[in-house]
Amino acid sequence: MTVLSPRPDLWTLDPDVLHLNHGSFGAVPRRTQELLALLRAEAEANPMRWFRSVPERLTASRLKLAAYLQTDPAGFALVPNASAGVTAALNAIPIPAGSKLVLTNHAYGAVLYAAERFAKANQAEVVVVDVPLEADDDAVVAAVEAVLDERTAALIVDQISSATAMVFPIRRLAALCRSLGIPSIVDGAHAPALLDAPAEDGADFWTGNFHKWPAAPRATAGLVVAEQWRTRTLPLIVSWSEYDERLPERFDQQGTADYASWIAAPESLRVLEELEWPRRRSELSTMIDEGAKVLAKALGTSVADVAHPAATMRLVELPYAGIPSVEAGEALKARVSAELKAEITLTAFDGRPFIRLSAHAYNSLQNYEVLAGRLPTVL
Repeated sequence: MTVLSPRPDLWTLDPDVLHLNHGSFGAVPRRTQELLALLRAEAEANPMRWFRSVPERLTASRLKLAAYLQTDPAGFALVPNASAGVTAALNAIPIPAGSKLVLTNHAYGAVLYAAERFAKANQAEVVVVDVPLEADDDAVVAAVEAVLDERTAALIVDQISSATAMVFPIRRLAALCRSLGIPSIVDGAHAPALLDAPAEDGADFWTGNFHKWPAAPRATAGLVVAEQWRTRTLPLIVSWSEYDERLPERFDQQGTADYASWIAAPESLRVLEELEWPRRRSELSTMIDEGAKVLAKALGTSVADVAHPAATMRLVELPYAGIPSVEAGEALKARVSAELKAEITLTAFDGRPFIRLSAHAYNSLQNYEVLAGRLPTVL
């Protein structure tokens, strides 16, 4: 079987730039952009007619997105991003004074901040569990189980961690929480299109972004809520759907939002289907393995030994003795962009700085070989 060719032609990305960080903001395919432009033009041509049409169109789109996740559409709501989904989940659960919210040290920064805000508001505390990069599923479950007790208000855990590109054993962790009567909140920001049926792991709340690997327009994400929590789960903005008994519809109508992104999102799923995404995802995994090794060799470092790395993401260690400051990291990314014509992102974990590589269908091995030839000149 021949290897699938890269398809940068399906995007409008600048061909003179190495786009090596799909995992942060995604990239919207040309066809979806065109549909988005048509929808927005329609809205501007007759705003009254547009907003009358929004409920039916949103329902159709939402049902397609729920079907893609293979989840119950009655428990699937649209939200702007995974951070909003986590916040809505925290708003729905009881957090008694003296209780604790448990996360791991892989948690996304904004999710940690959300936990801290809710803990402070409820006189609770945040407990962070240390999970090594090399931890296998048994070790992850054991580390989390060791801190869960009668004081635990919720476990908040990544499905694929942003900073470390590590896949967590969500099914086992959700089952553990159920056995202890503890709500589980899964940050699945990177999971759609990288994992099959990511929302079917039994968590009380699951949220994930469609703007990353499914390449939908930005500000498109989903929140999946187990049946017992649906009546308690409310959108973050109080609007005209406040008293709708149906979970999805409560989140649909949020005033004069730009609904075009949500309505256009299924077009990107059609692009993935035409790209033979399951096969392409496997080939991208092989490609980024090789690309990460090429880059690590050029830097004189190594590819991080992550127990369960995400399919299309890898960590390459930077040749620094310690983590650069936030300001220094941002300056380096800006310099790489301006001088090397490459877009990358940096992460850190356990005192070690990394470049986090993430690939999509527009990438090729040559992209990483070119970066490997250029990057040492600015480090």
